[in-house]
Amino acid sequence: MALLEDEQEESPAVLLELGASLRLFGGLRALHRRVLREGPAYGVQGLAWAPTSLGALALARAGIVDGLTQDLTPLLDSLPLHSLSAVAAHAPMLARLGCQRLGQLRALPRGPTARRFGPALLQALDQAYGQAPEAHAWVVAPEQFRARLELPYRIENAPALSHYVEQLLRQLCAWLAARHAGIKRLTLAWQHDAMRAREAGSGGQLSLGTADTTRDFGHLARLMREHLAQLTLQAPVGELSLCADEVLALQEHSASLLPPNGAGSPEQPREPLNQLLERMAVRLGPERVRRARLREDHRPECMQDWLAWGQVLPPASMRPALQPQPSWLLEPPLALKTRRDQPVHQGQVLQLLAGPQRIEGGWWGGKAVDPQVQRDYFLARSSSSSSASNGLSGLLWIYQERLSTAEQRWFLHGVFA
Repeated sequence: MALLEDEQEESPAVLLELGASLRLFGGLRALHRRVLREGPAYGVQGLAWAPTSLGALALARAGIVDGLTQDLTPLLDSLPLHSLSAVAAHAPMLARLGCQRLGQLRALPRGPTARRFGPALLQALDQAYGQAPEAHAWVVAPEQFRARLELPYRIENAPALSHYVEQLLRQLCAWLAARHAGIKRLTLAWQHDAMRAREAGSGGQLSLGTADTTRDFGHLARLMREHLAQLTLQAPVGELSLCADEVLALQEHSASLLPPNGAGSPEQPREPLNQLLERMAVRLGPERVRRARLREDHRPECMQDWLAWGQVLPPASMRPALQPQPSWLLEPPLALKTRRDQPVHQGQVLQLLAGPQRIEGGWWGGKAVDPQVQRDYFLARSSSSSSASNGLSGLLWIYQERLSTAEQRWFLHGVFA
């Protein structure tokens, strides 16, 4: 798809090269009917088919659609001079020479015509008639995205802005697709009506972030609707603008031809988990939707913490643990009874398999851990556990608190899945 460079000033046109894709769309007639049916929704006002792009543009301006099944030369010869922009610029002078049609212009001597009107005129004629190769300037997406939309009337209710915000989001997604990128953060801004109250201010803005880099229009539109549903406007809005703040390269993934659970299966998820959690965080509040963050710390209580969903997580650089770590921690640890100085859990004496791993409280910060605490951790298993257990299933993470040589207590702190 390309924008014809020499037609930008007067009438922008979109060029589609379809020769290699006709069978994919069911043939030329089927594609023609589809473009006629769906084109108006995208602003298509004129359509023509021809072996050359400038020839198709000239036919479209004259209202002639078919330039493929008929001979192109007599069709173009009968067109007025304004059908080609390079010729229309010299139309008054050409009219004084008696030229009203493109065919009459082609009949003039080429040498004197090129000296008087410049080589661009003859080059455009040759390209339209297929006698010279065509070279087009491809559309290049700008480095930054910022789109503005003036509303047809003043809107006082924020959810009513959704329809117009989606128009801007479609432009954003098209820009992202052209750059093979996705969005992580964007800003929607609005300008209040000039007849607003003085204390309302000139406008406002809404910053929106996503958990994953995306250019999914449906997800962005749903997320924006959730934010707008909770927004109260200080004055009627007359103008919207959308800006892409954080744009990242988006790696494309091949989609599967078959759904994971069969076509139409009700078990198939309709929305990715991250997108669902984002919408819940907007609706319920970020403090009520949390996610875990790993922290590099030797104390089990401090190896992770929970942050609000919208809070930015720094990149994690975790070293692998030297010892097996339990899947679940008990808060607070469960005190164990002893039998002959051996820890007991659920009436069974625990068998110590590995340890000790000594851990002492940290004085440098983090969670509140008594710096005087000293623990010896052990990997343990109850004597009633099946000896055929695979991996770490059913194992316990216990520790002995070394208060003094005369007083030592056992606690259950974690369970392996």
